[in-house]
Amino acid sequence: MGEIREIASGLQFPEGPVWLPDGSIVLTEIRRGTITRVTPGGRATVVATTGGGPNGAALGPDGKLYVCNNGGFEWHEQSGLLMPGNQPADYIGGRIQRVDLDSGKVEDLYVECDGRPLRGPNDIVFDTSGGFWFSDLGKMRARERDRTGVYYARPDGSFIREVLFPLDGGANGVGLSPDGTRLYVAETFTGRLWCWDVPAPGEVVTVPGLGAGGTLLAGVPGMQLFDSLAVDAAGNVCVATLINGGITIVPPSGEPVRHVPMPDPMTTNICFGGPGLTTAYVTLSATGRLVATEWEGPGLRLAW
Repeated sequence: MGEIREIASGLQFPEGPVWLPDGSIVLTEIRRGTITRVTPGGRATVVATTGGGPNGAALGPDGKLYVCNNGGFEWHEQSGLLMPGNQPADYIGGRIQRVDLDSGKVEDLYVECDGRPLRGPNDIVFDTSGGFWFSDLGKMRARERDRTGVYYARPDGSFIREVLFPLDGGANGVGLSPDGTRLYVAETFTGRLWCWDVPAPGEVVTVPGLGAGGTLLAGVPGMQLFDSLAVDAAGNVCVATLINGGITIVPPSGEPVRHVPMPDPMTTNICFGGPGLTTAYVTLSATGRLVATEWEGPGLRLAW
């Protein structure tokens, strides 16, 4: 990996980076409740206000930005680091939002599924058919935590379905293999990466066993938690890793697992951009920074 370059600082718990063809990065600021564009020179400008807690984001087939809004957090500062906490008193509920990056218009697309409210949508990925997968990590309260899973939906608001339930380790990062036939889901609290075969859009093949019937691809030892993820062109799953801040690289076979350290214990997300998609953009959330580094190979070109 190359040298880590700081692109922007002073962000309020950045997440959900998306590289745009003009070289800028659009990202979410969870604490601020905004969608923010960062130019290559590091200038940050708010383009939309979502409220709540905008988290993972992805461009859809219509050019709009689709955002997982987790509803917000309580916030704490520890030794100069900003850390999210429990469900806040002003929690707005979980939702999937559609954002027009030109006008700043924000629409609530989904707030429930089969009569059950979304709790804390977290990460999102589109497939080539134009639908999207998203995770719901849920919310924590003083003495309880939601049971949640993974959903599939259409971007026109016409269809949403709960596909995987429960993922009690906390469904967080989601991604697809380069050929779209495998779904990856990272669990936060267990530090595990699961996978499922995808025979058709919005469908998975489950195997007998506990939980949501996935195949365990990798787990990491010690105090490491998994956050959002991206897949590279070779099919490696690059998972943002908390506490042991960095990016955990898991090949399609599941081994060997490698770790690229980053200077923030709350390394929350990664996307690829630049010429040939060989630059990794990483959100360092506790210290409020967006950084970039030249990656070992190109990232996967996303569907839209």
